[in-house]
Amino acid sequence: MKKILTLSFLMLHTLFVVHAQEITITGKVSDSQGPLPGVNVIVKGTTKGVITDFDGLYSISATSDAVLIYSFIGYAKLQVPANGKTTLNVTLEESAQQLTETIVLGTRGAARTKLNTPVPVDVINIKKDAINMPQQDLSQMLAASAPSFTAYTSGGGDLSSFVSPPSLRGLAPNQMLVLVNGKRRHTSAILAASQTGTPSNAVDMKFIPSIGIDRIEILRDGASAQYGSDAIAGVVNVVLKKGTGEFTGTLTGGAYPNASPDFGDSDLTDAEKALNRSSGDWDGYNFQFDGNYGVGFENGGYFNASVLVSQSERTIRPTVLEIDRAPLYNDLYLNNGTAGVNGNPIITNPELIAAQGSGDIGLISSLTTVEGLMDARGIEQVDVSTYSGQPAKTLMGFSFNMEIPLTDTTDFYAFGDFGYQYSDAYSCFYRRAAQADRTSYALYPNGFRPQIYTDQYNLSLATGITGELGDYEFDLSNTFGTNSAKYGMFNTWNASIGESSPTEMNLGTHSFLQNSLNLDFTNYYEDILSGLNVAFGGELRVENYSIEAGQEESWTAGTAGVITATEDNQALIGPDGFPLEDLNGSPIVDDSGAAVVLPYAGVSQELVKNYALNCQCFRGFAPENESNSFRSVMAAYVDLELDVSDKFLISGALRLENYSDFGNVITSKVAGRYSISDNFAIRGSYSSGFRAPSLQELNYSHSYTFFVNLVPFDGTLYQNSSSAASALGIGQLQEERSRNFSLGFTTKIGKLDFTLDAYKIDIFDRIFETGEFNAGTTPALAPIIGSGLASFRINGGDISTKGIEAVANYNTNLGAGQLGVVLSGTFRENKFENINLPDLNTNLTDEELADNYVNRGLIGQFETGTPSSKLIGTVNYSIGKFSTMLRGTRYGSVQTRDSRSRTLLDGSTGYADQYFTPEFTVDLGVTYKVSDNLSLTVGGNNVFNEYPEIIRYELRTFNLYSNYQQGSSGSYYFGRLTFTL
Repeated sequence: MKKILTLSFLMLHTLFVVHAQEITITGKVSDSQGPLPGVNVIVKGTTKGVITDFDGLYSISATSDAVLIYSFIGYAKLQVPANGKTTLNVTLEESAQQLTETIVLGTRGAARTKLNTPVPVDVINIKKDAINMPQQDLSQMLAASAPSFTAYTSGGGDLSSFVSPPSLRGLAPNQMLVLVNGKRRHTSAILAASQTGTPSNAVDMKFIPSIGIDRIEILRDGASAQYGSDAIAGVVNVVLKKGTGEFTGTLTGGAYPNASPDFGDSDLTDAEKALNRSSGDWDGYNFQFDGNYGVGFENGGYFNASVLVSQSERTIRPTVLEIDRAPLYNDLYLNNGTAGVNGNPIITNPELIAAQGSGDIGLISSLTTVEGLMDARGIEQVDVSTYSGQPAKTLMGFSFNMEIPLTDTTDFYAFGDFGYQYSDAYSCFYRRAAQADRTSYALYPNGFRPQIYTDQYNLSLATGITGELGDYEFDLSNTFGTNSAKYGMFNTWNASIGESSPTEMNLGTHSFLQNSLNLDFTNYYEDILSGLNVAFGGELRVENYSIEAGQEESWTAGTAGVITATEDNQALIGPDGFPLEDLNGSPIVDDSGAAVVLPYAGVSQELVKNYALNCQCFRGFAPENESNSFRSVMAAYVDLELDVSDKFLISGALRLENYSDFGNVITSKVAGRYSISDNFAIRGSYSSGFRAPSLQELNYSHSYTFFVNLVPFDGTLYQNSSSAASALGIGQLQEERSRNFSLGFTTKIGKLDFTLDAYKIDIFDRIFETGEFNAGTTPALAPIIGSGLASFRINGGDISTKGIEAVANYNTNLGAGQLGVVLSGTFRENKFENINLPDLNTNLTDEELADNYVNRGLIGQFETGTPSSKLIGTVNYSIGKFSTMLRGTRYGSVQTRDSRSRTLLDGSTGYADQYFTPEFTVDLGVTYKVSDNLSLTVGGNNVFNEYPEIIRYELRTFNLYSNYQQGSSGSYYFGRLTFTL
C-alpha cells in the first residue's frame, strides 16, 4: 500500500511539473476587419508582456497553465487560458468602455477613462508615439502633442539657453506642477527667463529618459487643493514603464540644413539681405542612444531601467547688422589713437603704419575705413556678428522603476534618475573692438564673442511602501530630488583687471534640493450611493536653495584703469606732454583746462580709463549674492469623490498648508460630471489655488549687463530683503493666489470621441520684475547703487487667462491598415488686469512709476507674446511593415510690445511694436519594419523649413527671428534605428 501511495504521489508531481512547464506561445490578434498591431499581451499575475507587431503577431513565454490577457484601446479586454497550447489566435471585439486609457490623475479615486473624468486630462502615449516623432527631448515631445503645453528654448539670453521651461495654458512655468509616478518632482536650480515675461524656476524634463516612459498625463485644471502649491495651471504626471523581458534600444541621428528662407518679403535692407545669407552648411548635428530593459522577479516584482546618451552641436543663426550700424572699429582704433592708462600709444592698426611706410596712398586710405581694415584682415561682418541658436550639449541620464511584493498585501517600490549635462552657448553680444571699455588689442585685437557654459547634475530618488491597513489602502513614500548648475564663461576677460585677467572663469554654482515625505490613504465605499472614494493624507516637504560665489576675477572691480600718485602733486600728463585722455580721447583736465593734479603720493587716485568691471557678458556671482536658504512645508488634505448615481459624479478637495516663511494657506476644489446620455456628458470645476514664491525667486540676486541700441548698461537685480529694496520701499514677496473655473462636455459619436472645455483663471499678485531704477529718479538709492541701475521682484499686478480647448480622436481600420487621427486645439486670451502700485521713494510721476514698475514690454509678453491659439492635427497610419506619422501645427499670431519709446526707422519717436502672422509647420515620420527586431525611421521636424517673420529693424540686434512660434532653427531631419533583443 505504501508503494502504491508513493508511486501515485510521484505521478501526480510529474503531471504537475509537465502542466506548469514553460512553453512558447505564438499567435495572431485580429478584429472583425483584420490584424491588430500594438495589442498588449500580458501573462496574468505577472508583469511579463509583449506587443503585437504590424501583422498582429506575437510570441511570449509562459507556463502551460498560464492565462493570457489581451488589451487594446477601443476593444474589450480578453482573457484566454493557455491550457498547454502553443498557438493562440484571438479576435477582439470593439468596446465603447475601452476607448481611452484609464487614469487617476486629478481624481485620486478609481481609474477612469479620459471621457469620464470631471476635469480635462490628456494622455500622451510616449511608448507608442516616440518611434515616429522627430522630437527627442520630453518637453518638446509634449509641446508637439498637446496644444496647451508649451516649452520654448531660447536662442540666447545667458542662463535661459540651458533650459526649456514647460508651461500650461500660457501661464508661467512655475505655475505648473510636475509629478513622476504621482510624486512631486523637484525644479531646476536655474532661475531663467520664460516665455511669459517673468523669470521662473521650472522642472527640467530632459533628465528623464523618454524611452523609460510609458505615458504622460496632463491635467488641464487647477489642482492646488489636491497636489499643493504650483498647480495653478495644472499638473503633468510622468508614468514610467514597468515592462520586463525585452531590451529596446534606439539610435537617432539628425541635423539642420541651415537653409535661409526667402527674404524677399521681409523688411531687411539690401545690405542686410546680402549679409544674412545661408552658409550652406548643415549644423546642429546630434546623436542619441536610448536603451530600456526590464527584469521580472519570481514573486511578481520587476525592475525596469533606462539609459540615455546624447550629444548635439550648436545651431548658429546670426543677426548680421550693417557695418555702419555695428562697426567693428572706431576712428581711434583705425588711426592708432588709442592710448594706455599712462598715455603710451597702443598700435591697433599696424597695417596702416606699414602702408604709410610704403607710401601707398590708396592702401592708406582704405585701411582707415572699417571695411578696408576688415578686408585686409580677412574678416567678414558675419564673423563679428552676434550669434544666436541652440547650445551644444552633452547629456547622459539613467532612470529606473521597480516594485517588489513584501507580503500578500504590501509592496515596496522605488524609482528615480540621475543625469549630467554639459552645455555651452552663444548667448552674448559680440564685443566689438570699437568698444574700448571692454576689449583688449593684446588679447582680442578684433573683439570677441564670449560664451557661457554650465555643468548640471540632477538626482531624483523616490521610495515607498503601499499596502492595506484595515479597510484603507495606504502609500508611505519619501521623494528626494536635487539639481545643481555650475556656470562658467570662456573667451572672455575682466577688462578692469587688465591683460592679466583670466579668459575663462568659474562664475558660481546654484543648487536646489527638495525632500518630500508623504502618507496617503484611500478607500472606496461601494454601498454609499453608487460609490464613494475617500482619500486623505499629509506631506512634509523641506527645500534648500544655495548660491556659491564664483572666482574673484569674475565679479571684482580691478584697478587697471586707475592711476595712483607716485609723488606729491603729480600731474596727469602723458609722454607727449599733453593731459592724459579717457577712453573717448577726451583730455582729463580741471575746470581751467589744465591737467588734473594728484596731490598725495600713494593716496590720491584718478580713474583715467573707465574699463568695464567683472567677467564680460555675465558677471560672476559675488559674495554678496551668496545664499543658503531653507524652507519647510507641512500639508494635510482630504479628497472625496462620490458617484451619486451612474450618471452623476461630484468631487471635492480641501487642503491646508503651512509654510515656514509664509504661514497658513487653505485651498479648495469642487468638480462634477453629469451624463446626459450614454455618449454625452457635461463637466465642470471650481477651485482656489496659490503659489508661494520659490526659494529661487526670494533669494536670487545678480549684476548683469544689458544693451540698448548696442550700448551696454550695467544693473543689479536685488533681493527684496536688501538695503536697496528697503530704501526704495519695496516690500517682501507674497504668494500668488488664484481661482479657476472650467466647464465642458465629452461625447462619443461612433469611433470619434470629442471633448471641449472652456476655462478662466484669475491670478492675484502675480510676481514680475520691475524696470531699472537709477540714482537720478531715486536719490535714496544713490549711496547704494552709485551710477548703476537697480531692479527688484514684486507682486506687480493681477492677471487672467481664459480659453477654449478641444480634442478629437478617431481610430478605425482603413483598408488593410489602421488609421488614427487626432485634432486638438487651444484658443486663449491673456490679460493684465491691473497694477498693484505701492508708494515708493522716487521722483517719478505716478504714470512714469507705473510704467517702470511693470513695463509695457512685460505686460505685452504675457498678453500677446506667445501664440493665443495653437492647432495640432496628427494622422497615424500603419499597414504591413510600414507606419507613418504626419503632423501639422498652426501657431497663432504673436505681437510684441516695446518696453520703451525710441527713434524709429522713419525718424519718428514711438514704440517699436510688431505683429507676427500665424505660422504653419509640418512634421513627418515614416517607419519600416526591417525584421521582427529592427525598424528604420526617417523624417523631420518643420520639413518645409518655415521660419517666423523677421524682427523689425529697431529691435534687430540679438535675434533675427521671433522665438515664440516654431522657433528659429528651421527644418530638422533625422534617421532612427529601433531594435529589440
